[in-house]
Amino acid sequence: MHNKLSLFLFSCLILSLSACMPDKTEVSIHTNPQTGLSTWTADSPGFRIELIQLVPDFVRAVYGSHHFPAEEIERIAAFCVFGTVLKNTSNKPLSYRVADWYFIDADGEQHPVKTKTQWIEEWRKAGIPFSWTLLPDAGTFENGDWQQGFTTINTPADQPFELVYAWEAGGKRHEGRIKNLHCAERT
Repeated sequence: MHNKLSLFLFSCLILSLSACMPDKTEVSIHTNPQTGLSTWTADSPGFRIELIQLVPDFVRAVYGSHHFPAEEIERIAAFCVFGTVLKNTSNKPLSYRVADWYFIDADGEQHPVKTKTQWIEEWRKAGIPFSWTLLPDAGTFENGDWQQGFTTINTPADQPFELVYAWEAGGKRHEGRIKNLHCAERT
């Protein structure tokens, strides 16, 4: 009886400790041999985020094609811009809020990720009625659903940084990290 009770208590301890463990995230990096651009894909249980480096000339072309003023195009191109794809790989609804995300710079300082709402407000003040291209501030989606858009990080191009992102599934908050991200070369 004593051994069964010990085994039961040990099993309970292991289960309670596993509930406290951070989500296991597997990060893979792929560099396109033709362009030299990198893509980071982070797979956590139930959630995938993919960050694709975008060169400033591509960002300029996108916003130039929508008739943005030159100074606004250069301001956006000065950010570290990633094409971002989020996917729900769980069997329950998932939600995220970019306002919960932040990055840690090379000096260890935390900074918020600029949201779509912040950009739109600035563009509206500049007389630009535009809301496409950027990752929506928040989203909720079912298994297999996905979301995409640009994510902008205000950091020097030559310094690596860590992105900390969060999502919620099944009433539980999850957090993931991608270390050693870096911007595409700025020109």
